Amino acid sequence: MNYEIKGTPFPVVICRIDSGETVCCQRGGMAWMSPNVQMSTNAGGSFGKMLSRAVSGESIFQNKYTAVGGVGEIAFASSVPGNILPFEISPNRQIVAQKSAYLASTENVELSIFFQKKFGTGLFGGEGFIMQKLSGEGVAFLEIDGSVIEYDLAPSQSILIDTGYLAAMDITCTVDIETVKGVGNALFGGEGLFNTRVTGPGHIWLQTMPLLSLAGSIRPYIVTNR
Repeated sequence: MNYEIKGTPFPVVICRIDSGETVCCQRGGMAWMSPNVQMSTNAGGSFGKMLSRAVSGESIFQNKYTAVGGVGEIAFASSVPGNILPFEISPNRQIVAQKSAYLASTENVELSIFFQKKFGTGLFGGEGFIMQKLSGEGVAFLEIDGSVIEYDLAPSQSILIDTGYLAAMDITCTVDIETVKGVGNALFGGEGLFNTRVTGPGHIWLQTMPLLSLAGSIRPYIVTNR
C-alpha cells in the first residue's frame, strides 16, 4: 500500500492499494474511492474483539475495502480539525491511543481494549482509562485533534497532562491519575480536579485541541431556541 496525507486543517489520507489488498476502517470512515474497490462489513473477529471495540467506544462492525482487478484508491478523511498520523505497527511496536483516534489501517492491524492498572484512572481519567491498543503488523492511521506535540520520555521520567490531551503513547508508557493539589486550585483554577501522569520509557503524542475542549470553546456562541 502507498499512501499520501493531504490537506489542512481537515486532512485526508489517500491510500492506493494493489489488487487483492484490503484496508479497514470504522463505520463511516470512508470519504471516496475508485469504482474497483469493493466494501464488505463484518464483526471483525471473535465476540471478544466485538465487545472490546464496543467498550472502547467504537462500532462493533468494521468495514473492509478490497481492490479488485487492479490498483484501487480509497480516501479516509478526518472528522475534526487536526492531523492524521501514520504508525508502523509490529510485534515490537504496539501503540495505545485514545478511543476516538483510530481512523483506518491495513488488514493485519488488530484493535483491542487497553485498561489502565488503577480503577481510579477509569473513573476520572476521561480518555486515559479506556483506550485502544493497536497490535499486529501493518500501518494504522490515527486522528489527532489540533496540532501534534511529541515527547520522548526516559525511564521513570513523567509529564503531567490535562485530561484529554494525551492522543497516543508507546505501550511501554504507563498512565495514572493525580488529584490537583490545593482546594483553591481544584475549585477555582479552571483546570479540573485531575491531571494525567504519563511515565516513560516511551514516546508520546499530545494533541493541542481535544474535541471536548473545542466543543466547550464554541458552546457559548451557539444560539438555541428555548
